[in-house]
Amino acid sequence: MSQSPLSTLFVAILLLSISSSIFTDALVDGKRKDIVDAPLLTSKIGANRTVLVGPAEEYRTVQAAIDAVPEGNSDWIIVHLRAGVYRGNGKGRTAIVWDDSSTNNTESATFTVRADNFVAFGISFKNDAPIGVPSTPFNQSVAAMVSGDKAAFYHCAFYSPHNTLFDHKGRHYYESCYIQGNIDFIFGRGQSIFQVTCSSCEIFVLPDRRTKILGSITAHNRRSADDDSGFVFLKGKVYGVGDVFLGRANEAYSRVVFAGTYLSKTITPAGWTNWSYAGKTDNLLIGEFACQGPGADPANRVRWSRQLSEQDVAPFLSIDFINGKEWLPVYY
Repeated sequence: MSQSPLSTLFVAILLLSISSSIFTDALVDGKRKDIVDAPLLTSKIGANRTVLVGPAEEYRTVQAAIDAVPEGNSDWIIVHLRAGVYRGNGKGRTAIVWDDSSTNNTESATFTVRADNFVAFGISFKNDAPIGVPSTPFNQSVAAMVSGDKAAFYHCAFYSPHNTLFDHKGRHYYESCYIQGNIDFIFGRGQSIFQVTCSSCEIFVLPDRRTKILGSITAHNRRSADDDSGFVFLKGKVYGVGDVFLGRANEAYSRVVFAGTYLSKTITPAGWTNWSYAGKTDNLLIGEFACQGPGADPANRVRWSRQLSEQDVAPFLSIDFINGKEWLPVYY
């Protein structure tokens, strides 16, 4: 199979083979807390059915397990992936892998979530298509496309050189995840929070093969003032090889916020770009708050980006930005 599409109503994919002791009872912001782990998520979700996927299980592929979920299902189902690599279409131990590039982001995606109410824990999503020459037709290689509402990823990883995470639309939560890429590798018009708890939310920049710096971490597509979408990065770190922009203005109301994030020297001094966007910048909300590191110096930032005040950033600093208290099984 070329992809793993998900179009049922309620599905939770959890890697339950990870020991709960790995993530429990850790220090967070100087305070000892119980950290999100697979058993905790399982208990919070309250599923009464578990589907096993693995070489010796009833379902040998992720797609077969998802296909077994009835159309219109309204109950949580846990799809438990045994450790391993699932090629076809815990982080480091269990991966869903495909190798496709395309002129179309949807067609190239290794894993696609179209359903509402989705949870993944401890899984790597990877598109390992050979790196093509940028600006040629077949250079989009999406690792995961998330189009459903109320989707959460805990301790997951996303790998691809180009257009890694298509955060298409809906409210999404990424906790302590690793995202790797170079060109527009977090993009779409999702209403999403990328947050750190016990470990780290890491963004790793791969080298850009082009001579001119055009690579951007984010490309957000907010199109109107009434649109609630936006990308919010709370703490975590950005590091890697080469130079990259934090993001690019992709629509007239693009909204991206980095707050309390460590920015390494891989961030170019201008910070942001409006490459390929020729419209006005008056309504952009592209900004940083209390970021640290050699890439956080605001002295040479583009004039239309913002160093946000506490008042400016307040609406983005909690899960209320995504109405998370209403739907997340576990949050901080």
